[in-house]
Amino acid sequence: MALLGYARVSTSHQKLTVQITELKSVGVRDDRIFTDIMSGATDEREGLQRRAEKDDIIICTKMDRLGRNTADMIHIVDACYKKGIAIRFLENGLSTEGTMGKMVIQILAAVAEAERERILERTNDGRIAAMAAGVKFGRKPHKKSEIARELIHQNQSVSFVMERTGISRATYFRLKKHTCLA
Repeated sequence: MALLGYARVSTSHQKLTVQITELKSVGVRDDRIFTDIMSGATDEREGLQRRAEKDDIIICTKMDRLGRNTADMIHIVDACYKKGIAIRFLENGLSTEGTMGKMVIQILAAVAEAERERILERTNDGRIAAMAAGVKFGRKPHKKSEIARELIHQNQSVSFVMERTGISRATYFRLKKHTCLA
């Protein structure tokens, strides 16, 4: 029986450090911690594909580090369960050891997926409300663009605007299009 650790973050901007520290604190050795830096939406993850054997225990800090949706979680938990591999989650103390543990984890995975869906709905509703209230999304206009818009509005030539502001020809025409529409 080996104690294995699995840690995952979705992007390279996130850090694995906290998860790895937690895994070490419960006795997982450095050489038995497997990691991935990619979305949890797929189980085609190198760290997740590492070989665990019968009677091994895989420890994850949280359920969402193992899988992102119910189908994915069920697939991973079921595949491990059939191989005699248990999965434990540090955050809530749940384990797939025994049939009840497997069932509870599958139910919680479904609840977590439903919560993610609700969060997305609320985020989209908030974005729509903000747009209706006049909030502008995206990058702030650059000072050069503001000057170029003013010069375009004054009907200055393409070459004059480009020389004066340093914008490209493509930017000039994009700004001109938007300036004429406004």
